Amino acid sequence: MASGVDILIEELDGSLWVATMEKNRLVGLEVDPVHEEVRWGSIYWGRVFRIDAALDAVFVDLDGQNKGILNNADVYLQEPDGKIRRGGDVAIGKILQAGQMIAVQAKSGYVPKQDDEMFPHSEEKIPRLTMNIALPGRYLIHTPLGRENRVSSRIRNKQMRDQLKTMLDSFHEMHGYILRAAAADTQTVILTREAEILRAIWEQVQEHFTGVEPTLLMLGPDSVQRTLSDQSIGRINRIEVATMDHYQYAEEWCEIFAPDLVTKIQAVELENGEEDMALFDERDIMGQIEDLFQPYMVLENGGSVIIEKTAALTAIDVNRGGDKRSNLAINIEAAIEIARQIRIRNLGGMILIDFIRLKSKDEQDALRRAMEDAIGTDPCTVQIHGFSPMGLMEITRSRRTPPLHDRFYTKFD
Repeated sequence: MASGVDILIEELDGSLWVATMEKNRLVGLEVDPVHEEVRWGSIYWGRVFRIDAALDAVFVDLDGQNKGILNNADVYLQEPDGKIRRGGDVAIGKILQAGQMIAVQAKSGYVPKQDDEMFPHSEEKIPRLTMNIALPGRYLIHTPLGRENRVSSRIRNKQMRDQLKTMLDSFHEMHGYILRAAAADTQTVILTREAEILRAIWEQVQEHFTGVEPTLLMLGPDSVQRTLSDQSIGRINRIEVATMDHYQYAEEWCEIFAPDLVTKIQAVELENGEEDMALFDERDIMGQIEDLFQPYMVLENGGSVIIEKTAALTAIDVNRGGDKRSNLAINIEAAIEIARQIRIRNLGGMILIDFIRLKSKDEQDALRRAMEDAIGTDPCTVQIHGFSPMGLMEITRSRRTPPLHDRFYTKFD
């Protein structure tokens, strides 16, 4: 049986930190900075202010200060007869016009350019937007413009998919819901309750689709919400909170989406409670966090992994070091650690891994299966595309928020 995880909620100079620990080892980290221009999942009533025919995209004024880019493939318009018109068939300029007000959701957060020698390849990235809005819960994701209910495409296990497809029969009067893996073995009455909550939230958001000025309608999930939602499929031992404000906030979210977790929330009193990151210091997490800003890590049996991020991709190299075991054994150990590092550092885009050379396709297949198992708990979509002709494992990851190092403008001290 899995040992379960502990969730620790802390604050540093106004920024929100949430760590997920398993057997005193950091396995997840979410951070919300004090000043976050655009957060993933936020919904805006925006104004189209420029059409770019070359990009087949439009730029949208989100709130008078921030802007985002909406590609043609992310256009979803509801016609008067209720049908959904999707972009892609014709140029975006024939669908949307400058000055038009539209509801959009941030698919990514704003990443500022960092003038720091630690991140020489940093560049400004404006948020990507979509009109296909999604409201995440604990067990469900509500897509109001969806006309069908379905099982999350991230669930690859056939037995679980079949089980969840059977559960969809109870949603015959509701539409636009995606069942997450956590919905398996969950009572229908609980799923129905959450579906009604998400639908009510959407109805409240829609009431503001009449304004003439661009504005934020609903802030996207913060670190606490993302972590509790991501961990809902596993067993949570306890949720430790450093301040009463965060205690009340975590309690409110759990009362709505996860009543069974309310009793697991604990306000922790510490002797050094007035100091920054007192809870993380008490649980000996700070050293593990500082290690995330280093490119080099040593594996338990003597091997090592080096992570180097460039403007185009992330390159990861696996070295034998003093490990005397087989290449496959070293690679499997490295794959488990790499999956952990990718998730905690929140790496995204193209990732190339140079494992130690294997002798056969059977060994490559075994390594791929090990990597698939290792990334199975990642809340973001991770795809393994196989091995390149040069023997590099090719992975892509679609992250929700900026990488961990982009959350900081100066070197972590």
